[in-house]
Order: sequence, then structure tokens, then C-alpha cells
Amino acid sequence: MKTMKNPLFGWMASALMTLAATPALAQLQLPAPSPAAKVSQAVGVSEISVEYSSPGVKGRKVWGELVPNDKPWRSGANSATKITFSHPVTFGDKAVPAGSYAIVSLPSQKGWKVMLNTDLGLWRGGAPYDASKDVASVNATTTEIPARERLTYLFTDTTDTSTRLDLEWEKLRVSVPITVDTAAFAKANIEQADKDAASMHTSAASYLATTAKDYAAALKHADAAVAANPTWYAHWTRASVLSQMGKYAEARKAAQTAWDLGQKDKNFFYRDQVSKALADWKNKK
Repeated sequence: MKTMKNPLFGWMASALMTLAATPALAQLQLPAPSPAAKVSQAVGVSEISVEYSSPGVKGRKVWGELVPNDKPWRSGANSATKITFSHPVTFGDKAVPAGSYAIVSLPSQKGWKVMLNTDLGLWRGGAPYDASKDVASVNATTTEIPARERLTYLFTDTTDTSTRLDLEWEKLRVSVPITVDTAAFAKANIEQADKDAASMHTSAASYLATTAKDYAAALKHADAAVAANPTWYAHWTRASVLSQMGKYAEARKAAQTAWDLGQKDKNFFYRDQVSKALADWKNKK
């Protein structure tokens, strides 16, 4: 007896295969009404970046209507616009620590204010603006410009120590100067590089003396460590190398320097070893 094929089953199987091969609608990519954007700028050894969503004018009246006067504004679209400083800065005339902040603007016909707020979740899920979380509130300058369809952030007039953050949209530019103490940060980088170099040289000196038994090379690295960062540990490393070379008078002098410096350091973890070496090497030449 022959089995009759139900055409409905064939159609259902075909439909299921088609659905299985169709990507989920959640993966459908279409142009965003206010596309995401990011701009960054190096200022000396610092970096400043702004992440935002960029709405278009689309024939609307922006200032005073789409963006009302005298009401806090997210300075973009969607979630709060975020600015990040790799180092402390002066934003307008306010000192601001390194970190990320929401940019909140207060448009007004009497003059704009721009605030930096620690709440990065502003306007996400209806989170209200809380002025008590501002780290800075500064006056901004406004300038009339040729028409710009999409809201855009720009860094302009950048030097080694300063830049200017501009928000441009429709026919308006809103600007806030930002300054950075580049000389202080560069000096700190140099000092850190010296510390890193000293650490490398002390490690090399210890290995060459205790494992490779290459005392001449070890002493060169110990000398370099002391020159880069003359800590008690660098002097103690040098003293250890000199003692293994049989140069006890020089070793004791280096150990004494290590001892004197160590008294001022709460992490003088070789105190006992240095003390014992000073006693043991006292009568050795």
C-alpha cells in the first residue's frame, strides 16, 4: 500500500529551513538617526577624547526649540556625551582630575555654561541630571558659523599645553579652552623611566653576579642603577657585587650608603643583611 505525501508537510519543512537560514532581525543593520562618533586629541603627553551621538538638523529649528534654552542638555543625542582625560586638566578655569565625565550644557540667550558631571549614566533610562555631581561648571564662548547639518565635536588650536573643545551644530559653535601641565607630566614620565631603568639594571647586576659570575658586567649594571635612581636598594646591589669581587672597602662604603638611605624608608626589607654585611666587612680590605 502506497503512503500519500501531504504537500502541507513539504511546505512547512521548506519554511522552517528558510527561517533557520534567515539572520535574526536583531542583526539587521540600518543607518542610525544619530550615529555614534568619537574624536581624540593628544596634548603634549596627555590624551583627551569625546564619545557622542551625532544628531542632524533635518530641517528643524535647533536652538531654543529642539534644544530648549535654560534647561540642562546632554550635549548630543541618546545617552550622555562622554569626555575622558588621561591626565588632570584645567577645563575652562576649573581644575579637573583625570577620568571620564558626562558633558552637560546649559544653553541660554544670556550665555552658555558647560558642566562636567561624574554620572555617565545621565539620560539613560531617565536618569536625571544632578548638579551636585558636577566637577566643573564653566562659561563657554559662542560663535556663529556656516551651517553644519550634524552635531560635531572638534579639537582646535592645539599646542603642547592646550587645546580648545568646540561643539558645532546648525549655525553655532560652543567653545571651552582646556589646558594641561605638560611639563610636570613629562618630568614625571622621565622620573618613572629612570626608576624603570634602575630596576632593570639592579636585576641584571644580581643575575650576572650570582648566576653568570660575570662580575665586571654586573658592576657596570650596578653603577648604572645607582646613576639612574640612587636608592638604598641600588647601593646595596652594588655593595653585593663589589663584595663578590673581593673589593670589601668599596663594598662597605656602598653598604653604608644603603644603610643611611634605608633608615628613611619603611620598606627597608634588607635591614638585617646590610647590618650584618657592615659588621662582616669591617676588617676586610
